[in-house]
Amino acid sequence: MRKTIISLLWASVLLSGTAVADSLAMQDNAPDRYVVVKGDTLWGISGHFLKQPWRWPEIWQLNKTDIKNPHWIYPGDVVLLDKSSGEPRLRLLKNEKTASGSASGKMSPRIRSTSLGDGATPSIPLSAISPFLNKPLVIDSETFAAAPRVAAGPDERVIFASGDKVYAVGLVGEVGDNWQVFRDGKNLIDPDDPDRKRVIGHQVEYLGDARLEVTGDVATLRLTSSKEEILVGNRLIRANEAPFVNYVPHVPEQPVSGRIVSSYAGVAEAGPLTTVVINRGSEHGVDVGSVFFNYKAGRLIRKESSSEPDRYTPIEKNGNLFIYRVFPGFAYGLVLDSTRAVNVGDEVKTP
Repeated sequence: MRKTIISLLWASVLLSGTAVADSLAMQDNAPDRYVVVKGDTLWGISGHFLKQPWRWPEIWQLNKTDIKNPHWIYPGDVVLLDKSSGEPRLRLLKNEKTASGSASGKMSPRIRSTSLGDGATPSIPLSAISPFLNKPLVIDSETFAAAPRVAAGPDERVIFASGDKVYAVGLVGEVGDNWQVFRDGKNLIDPDDPDRKRVIGHQVEYLGDARLEVTGDVATLRLTSSKEEILVGNRLIRANEAPFVNYVPHVPEQPVSGRIVSSYAGVAEAGPLTTVVINRGSEHGVDVGSVFFNYKAGRLIRKESSSEPDRYTPIEKNGNLFIYRVFPGFAYGLVLDSTRAVNVGDEVKTP
């Protein structure tokens, strides 16, 4: 399946909310040069040089001129740390095999769509987020309940897997359409609601894919993949390809704070490259590429007597969160650079 990298927005717009006047904090052991290897990301490369890798657009000094003459960064290219102007900046020495005619050696953002298969280096690891780009893993409960459902199979079985034929009701489409199968999950409750009643979304679980073979009041589909067992009653949602948007990381235009409400790690403690859901979205000023700091929530300290007041451990920064998919009331973020486990209830704030 073809994915695309959509344009990097010019940095003077995206960096409008950052503290650009702050000096860039360099790593104590920052190298003079770094050779790009397969699997690198711009975030990771800049982390070799910067203590705050989300500020890589600044050290690359992206501007409108760069947009007019775009180049990209590939395995084999050499990243150079240049301090000649007094301010650190990164320059790119193109590999001869991937050079595109530029003699300036300056890294710039790509503004045309391209296949990820060409080896271009993304902002963050595509492999970590691709399962979440085109699957509605959080949806409102009414929409999910009204979705077409797996109603039966060609025999009396109620459990199905890849390669099986299934019948569905309530499905309207054309032969060859691709659908995704989900099972019901749980409501996501906004932890900032004092009554703990406000639902910001309904989390569902992806099970597999199906292709429509015969239309009708009772439609026939073939399961083309199955991550887990598929049962009668599971819901079907039309598959829509969503491109990978390789946006420059930036701070939202206004301060935003919220909490982590869910993790897709399958465990209570999430680690690096785990997708989490935060209770803030586009209606709060969050957009794709927004960067948040993650903070460990304070834990209640055990008392030795009932007369002691409630005390909590200090709230401590625990890594960064890169937002890559946004909805009105919530967003998906990728955990990066975490030093301790990330938990539901942890705070997130803009830098």
